[in-house]
Amino acid sequence: MVAAAQQQRWDAGMNIVRVYTGDDGESHFEDVEIPLGEAGRGGRLSEMVNAHGVIFRETDADYDLDFHPAPRRQYVVNLTGSVEITVGSGESRVIGAGEILLAEDTSGRGHKSRAVGREPRRCLFIPLV
Repeated sequence: MVAAAQQQRWDAGMNIVRVYTGDDGESHFEDVEIPLGEAGRGGRLSEMVNAHGVIFRETDADYDLDFHPAPRRQYVVNLTGSVEITVGSGESRVIGAGEILLAEDTSGRGHKSRAVGREPRRCLFIPLV
């Protein structure tokens, strides 16, 4: 039974949250599944994503930014702590440690972000080509 559940988890790919600007100029959420293919003993891998580098970031426990667009298309890989993202439609989601956000709302009003849980947050920004 455990093997079947683990196989189902592997078959599902890797889920991330995307924030993008809609035709209405507001930011919205979209759940995206990144397909993973067989890579032998090394596990399952996605296709290569072209990126410019990595930016290391730490925010304080009282971090709270009003609406702002993403400065560039980028993955945000949350390492520790949590952040609440609010999009233009008013919907909010908490991105916790180990979760990935694809920020593509580079125009329009953007999104809000604030610390959750009263602890600093560490994350990686991976700017996309």
